[in-house]
Amino acid sequence: MPLARKDGLTGRYGLAPLGVAAAVFFIMGFVTWMNGPLISFVRVAFGLSDMSAFLVPMVFYVSYFLFSLPASFFARKLGLRRGLSCSLLLCAAGVALFGQFIALRFYAGALSGLLVMGAGLSLMQVVINPLVSLLGPSERAAQRIAIMGVCNKCAGIMAPIVLATVVMGDIGGISQRLQEAADPAARNALLSGFVQAIYIPYMTMAIILLAAAIGVAMFPLPDLQAAPLPGFPTDRRRIFRPHLLFGIVAMFVYVGIEVMAGDAIGTYGQGFGLPLSQTRFFTSLTLAAMLGGYLAGFLIVPRFLTQERFMELSCLTGGLLTIVAFLTHGYASVLCVALLGAANAMLMPTIFPIAIRGAGAWTPLASALMVMAFSGGGIIPQIYVALKPFIGFQAAFSLLVLPSYLAILLYARRYGQTGLLLLDQEQ
Repeated sequence: MPLARKDGLTGRYGLAPLGVAAAVFFIMGFVTWMNGPLISFVRVAFGLSDMSAFLVPMVFYVSYFLFSLPASFFARKLGLRRGLSCSLLLCAAGVALFGQFIALRFYAGALSGLLVMGAGLSLMQVVINPLVSLLGPSERAAQRIAIMGVCNKCAGIMAPIVLATVVMGDIGGISQRLQEAADPAARNALLSGFVQAIYIPYMTMAIILLAAAIGVAMFPLPDLQAAPLPGFPTDRRRIFRPHLLFGIVAMFVYVGIEVMAGDAIGTYGQGFGLPLSQTRFFTSLTLAAMLGGYLAGFLIVPRFLTQERFMELSCLTGGLLTIVAFLTHGYASVLCVALLGAANAMLMPTIFPIAIRGAGAWTPLASALMVMAFSGGGIIPQIYVALKPFIGFQAAFSLLVLPSYLAILLYARRYGQTGLLLLDQEQ
């Protein structure tokens, strides 16, 4: 028997605010998922090691840890509409800085651009995720976030392809010519031409983000907060309940495995000796699989399965794919890693609504704590890069990803809808 209520996807709020959120998620996806091919780009452009090249996702995702709490303060002061507008302005500034410093071949400056971009996305996540989670019936929250995921991942599929074709060009040939170039002047000229190709696309993207900021500022959006649970005190000390605290852990490892499957897949494929001309597109494969996972979630949840049960099945599927990836080699193993995108799709859409449940007036703070956990996307891949010289890239991948799926599975089992009902009764 179908599980959905007849309250509609967004209830009394209508579809317009959801449409604005979808546009924001598209922008967010385009900006975020350029990191995968950027790892290969900066490795060639600056002659970096894996550890140094992986500072791209490290700086980007650690910025969520640094800026999410300040973002929650500004979200409470600014409100939803102005908060979203300011977040887009910060993203525009970060994109412009990154493009400018890459063109100048100043890697530390480029990383500072990523930090500013991450600050903007921190504010964006703090205001947009609660909006989507609360914009209608709670049992359809994962379905609404799945729609956002479709928009996010469509942009994510496009971003690596655009960057790989328009900006990176024949990166494999350029890398080969750089290795063969004996004259420092010729090598410098080759690198200068290579990095200049990124300038105009990034400046164009900064202008688009600026226009989006103006558009959002002019659109009326509802200011929402999670209703407090019956009998739960609403003071700040009591928001730190187990379902939020363990939700932070679940989100940390989730974003880590999402980035491992999405951004690190190119490096994973290069471990088998696959050419750079192919591995630069692997992030798009993962995001295509993730898009399929979101579409499946949208169709199945909550009609046939609850969002929590779907999350449990996703974790089991992800664990099985990780084991097969470890036992196979070459393209078969890479395909298993890419298919993790499908397994990952409905994890964040389910973790987030569970974790912020009952936060009441402290919804922005609870949301900020969850967004801080996105830093797992920078830390877990960096651990992977540090481990793989010692135990091999396949073993390092499995060692990090399998326990992460197990942790999320346990969270779903304990703090899914049944677990939260028990919590309600305990109060």
